[in-house]
Amino acid sequence: MSSSPPTAAVGFEYAPAPESRAIVDLRASYGLFINGEFVDGQGPSFKSISPATEEVLAEVSAADAADVDTAVRAARRAYNGTWSRLAPAERGKYLFRIARIIQERSRELAVLESLDNGKPIRESRDVDVPLMAAHFFYYAGWADKLAYAGYGPDPKPLGVAAQVIPWNFPLLMLAWKIAPALAAGNTVVLKPAETTPLTALLFAEVCQQADLPPGVVNIINGAGNTGRALVEHPDIDKIAFTGSTEVGRQIAISAAGTRKKLTLELGGKAANIIFDDAPIDQAVEGIVNGIFFNQGHVCCAGSRLLVQESVAEEVNSSLRRRLKTLRVGDPLDKNTDVGAINSAEQLARIRELSAIGEEEGAVRWSPPCDLPDRGFWFPPTIFTEVSPAHRIARDEIFGPVLSVLTFRTPDEAVAKANNTPYGLSAGIWSDKGSRILAIASRLRAGVVWANTFNRFDPSSPFGGYKESGYGREGGRHGLAAYLAGVEEE
Repeated sequence: MSSSPPTAAVGFEYAPAPESRAIVDLRASYGLFINGEFVDGQGPSFKSISPATEEVLAEVSAADAADVDTAVRAARRAYNGTWSRLAPAERGKYLFRIARIIQERSRELAVLESLDNGKPIRESRDVDVPLMAAHFFYYAGWADKLAYAGYGPDPKPLGVAAQVIPWNFPLLMLAWKIAPALAAGNTVVLKPAETTPLTALLFAEVCQQADLPPGVVNIINGAGNTGRALVEHPDIDKIAFTGSTEVGRQIAISAAGTRKKLTLELGGKAANIIFDDAPIDQAVEGIVNGIFFNQGHVCCAGSRLLVQESVAEEVNSSLRRRLKTLRVGDPLDKNTDVGAINSAEQLARIRELSAIGEEEGAVRWSPPCDLPDRGFWFPPTIFTEVSPAHRIARDEIFGPVLSVLTFRTPDEAVAKANNTPYGLSAGIWSDKGSRILAIASRLRAGVVWANTFNRFDPSSPFGGYKESGYGREGGRHGLAAYLAGVEEE
């Protein structure tokens, strides 16, 4: 199922529709972006590879502790000397300019995102990049209206923000963090994930093209040691981190007792609840979007499917038919539904947890699937006969793997949905609005979708409870994280 589904499933085959790579001008090597310029990093270089082909895309130099200090000092100079003194309306103009340039270069950004990350081009093109631009447009509008955000008549920025983003949505996570920080008057030092640094460095070119004052946005590359040096730097006022719960816990410990304000958006194990009166065909599309979008590399993925017993057989049958039509393969093919797993390490974890699921007695099923010979690939997978005690129902797999559980009553559905240390998101499918509202109010999740899943909007806050972190990104609430003297909502 590398480029087309089995002909019996849909009655016809899809011809390849590859997106051209020619629009992306890849450099042989990349450095850091500090104080408005590209500079060489002093740390060891590493390779950024295409997860679909294992092709080396570029050599990237990492930042060592001295580079981190240089970037933070550049951000502090820009904050004290330029950005915090700029009229809010002028800050907004820069954000509007960045948003327009993102739109102008959207195809270039989308192609590079799919090359470096492995996600299908139609997701990069139709979801990631448009939402990225929308976030900059949205917060550009807030820049001169902070006094009306509900945080006092004259809210002040914090200073320098350290921002660490993951590899699953490199451009979108960058926008979620940089846009509100700049709108509020802060400067930033951002570290992209080690496996997906290239689009962040392309965004640095966007900043140059927008004539953003030097030092307002700084981008440094590297792995865990670089991120640790950044978040532990004494001149950082704000830390925003999206990633694993384990690393988030370490950051919270290191920031304890300091003045640093902290926002953490961590892991999840979301429940997608299907009631017996749900529109089944619509729900199946929501299930597929909830767990197989971006290869399941989504913190809020609907990785636990809770189905009312009376419709479980119908849902499972419809879901299997739908999975047989998914096209797995080249991320740059416009027909591809499921792309490559981001790294060999992540693929190994998905395989390990899936093997444990079988060992513990769950029943594994995948559609017929011919995977490419090179690259990192895993077929869309469903586990049935899953109990809440199974590791695949408890651990975040972060891949295209769905665990199906059943329930009889609404109370049982709520109990099973909340039976997790995470609390990032959930979904409810029902024809009754009253049932949706009643169940949603009992779920311990930061975001609850009704008859849809994985829908995002710049004006809507996003964040979690429990081990899924704290603080909110997006919407008016996302400004609170970057304003002094304001408690996050």
